[in-house]
Amino acid sequence: MTTSHLLTGQIIYFSHGGGPLPLLGGSSHQLMVEFMKKLPSRLHRPEAILVISAHWEEAQATLLGARKPALFYDYYGFSAEAYTLEYPVAGNPALAEKVTSLLDHAGISAAIDHARGFDHGVFIPLTLMYPEADIPVQQLSLLKGLDPARHLALGRALRQLKQENILVIGSGFSFHNLQAFDRPGGDAPDPHNDAFQDWLIDTCTGEYSQLEREQRMVEWQEAPGARYCHPREEHLMPLHTCLAMAEGPATKIFDDYILGKRSVAFQW
Repeated sequence: MTTSHLLTGQIIYFSHGGGPLPLLGGSSHQLMVEFMKKLPSRLHRPEAILVISAHWEEAQATLLGARKPALFYDYYGFSAEAYTLEYPVAGNPALAEKVTSLLDHAGISAAIDHARGFDHGVFIPLTLMYPEADIPVQQLSLLKGLDPARHLALGRALRQLKQENILVIGSGFSFHNLQAFDRPGGDAPDPHNDAFQDWLIDTCTGEYSQLEREQRMVEWQEAPGARYCHPREEHLMPLHTCLAMAEGPATKIFDDYILGKRSVAFQW
């Protein structure tokens, strides 16, 4: 089900897999790993990367201030190897200042955290995409409460970044029910999973006005299989921000199985 063709946009939402598993091997992430490794060849090489990760929530929109953020191993129960992974990439304080300025201009409270490091929603996919770690990276938090309208507003506030050579990544998971994952990757049929992934594809790629598209995302809980796929919606919120920032229809770039569940990725 994977789609493959030349892409030109610089905004992406994808499913980043289960913790460090994409870097530890195993068949349950094989298709995702192959997709991630090939993704840069379909993009213009960016001068900077901005990641909105599902694994950071703050009361106000927050960015990283460190010039060389450490890695934050925000997972547990894995082999020792998972806690020695390295991704020695530079931070991007200048981009943090630019983003906070754009957010402030839009009336959105913003802050900079000089102590926090990159979580696995950042360094796991980027290790696969850009293993040389030679493109400066910045991270933007989600907002506590996970209000879809507020995350759409974040994206609208950042539209000016599309004029620059910045790759914006929404790093989440279009299916994130921890109790339903199949770690060996059994890929069993799951109608509720399929129904929600199909709804996402229609919403993100279909012939809707931007206003209609955003309204559907505000009301995402009404979609078939929504709460089954997302008992808690932090892994969906990065999609809201990317969709609003893009201001147009997406292209589906991945539609296959991760941890035994169908997951999708989009690019604008």
